[in-house]
Amino acid sequence: MTEEDPKMAAADDEDIVDDNGDDEDEGVAADDDGSAPAAAAKKKKKKKKKKKSAASSSGGGQAANKGTPSQKAQGRMLNEGSFTDYYVAHGQTEPPSIPVVNLFRNSEKSSSSSTLPPFPQGEIQPHPLESNAHRISSEELRHNERLEANLYDKLRHASEVHRQVRHYAQSFIKPGIKLVDMCERLEECNRKLVQEHGLERGIGFPTGCSINHVAAHYTPNVGDDTVLQYDDVMKVDFGTQIDGRIIDCAWTVAFNPKYDLLLEAVKEATNAGIKAAGIDVRLCDVGESVEEVMESYEVELDGKTYPVKVR
Repeated sequence: MTEEDPKMAAADDEDIVDDNGDDEDEGVAADDDGSAPAAAAKKKKKKKKKKKSAASSSGGGQAANKGTPSQKAQGRMLNEGSFTDYYVAHGQTEPPSIPVVNLFRNSEKSSSSSTLPPFPQGEIQPHPLESNAHRISSEELRHNERLEANLYDKLRHASEVHRQVRHYAQSFIKPGIKLVDMCERLEECNRKLVQEHGLERGIGFPTGCSINHVAAHYTPNVGDDTVLQYDDVMKVDFGTQIDGRIIDCAWTVAFNPKYDLLLEAVKEATNAGIKAAGIDVRLCDVGESVEEVMESYEVELDGKTYPVKVR
């Protein structure tokens, strides 16, 4: 009910304005021709119009806070057709400042008492291997999985926080930014959207921003003046955790189109690994799927061709 109180207050204010306005119109009509019926008819007509306006306002009050995404990422090959400010369509501000839990509801909240949408599910992949077919067809297993709805809500909550922070970061990561400033800005947004609270909620680990020959897990310290350049290839990695369960995602940032094939190789290899992963699948088989796709690519840099290798 707390979420609905501001709307109720706004509706009450509109009713007061309507009453005052109608009284003034009625008085003017009576002074002009002394016709009480005419004044009553005018009042009735005006009141009907006002009620319609108030109804449309209360019915679309939540949608009125939503915007239209329009900002594109600076980096290359970051999901064509997507926008870094996609979250404004969910009622988020630009830059993001509203905790994500205030924009969505979990399964514990009754849909009848909340107008908020559920946390987005994201992409769902089928189980690999024929031996796992019963996990989808078995009603008992499907029921057991529904018992974990609260856990899934926490994971989807952290995932949506991570998604909004990631898209926001892609809007300001560009040549000329200092890595330490980039990490501080990203982590500040992460803490704000997840509502950091001790070990219960917060960032998963220090943000990694590894440039060029650095494979992974580099984090700048205070006093590090490294600046991102146009010809750099940077791997960004950060996490969001709720109840100790970390949602982690990394992506590659590049601005020079000569690296497009390298970015494509990484993306396709990642998708191959996701598709191969599942219950009872050997980790070596997942790695083999990733390596096979990755090493099928070659990249030409400054007139020389290099095979893409997994390291």
